Amino acid sequence: MGTEAIKIAELDVKKLLDHLNKAYCDEWLAFYAYWYMGKVVSGMAYEDMGEFLNKTAMNELEHAEELTKRMMELGGQPQSDFSSIVRDANVKYPAIPARSDDYHGIIDTVLKSEAGAIEVYEALAKETFGKDHVTYQLVMHILSEETAHEERFQSLKGTYATEPAPSPVGAR
Repeated sequence: MGTEAIKIAELDVKKLLDHLNKAYCDEWLAFYAYWYMGKVVSGMAYEDMGEFLNKTAMNELEHAEELTKRMMELGGQPQSDFSSIVRDANVKYPAIPARSDDYHGIIDTVLKSEAGAIEVYEALAKETFGKDHVTYQLVMHILSEETAHEERFQSLKGTYATEPAPSPVGAR
């Protein structure tokens, strides 16, 4: 952050960097969970579910990249020790369903993770509003995408809630 930007920022930059780093860790955990589920998903609509998960995973990775850029601009660095990402995250690593065809479990995992992200970015928005305009704009951009992810997966939950149970083998 440049001299003039520091003068007008009415916040503790070190504290902000810590909050951004925690959000960065959250994004990596979400990326990996969604990417993993997208690769192993099975069942009747596995291609569609895999596509949704992989697209969302790439959005989460993009968020981590955007946060990295902003932390560097502020004079900080993102977490470099990958083994510390779980420890430093705001939200625990999402619980992956045991069955790769458990669409309800997959969707619930994503919705829980997105709810956590929305809370984190809402807090960051309040922290930076009127104090650090650049970070505020970034946070609002990411928040809008996280709410879109939540909406997309909530609509999917309705789709799979009506999916009939498979017929027993040999039943007509």
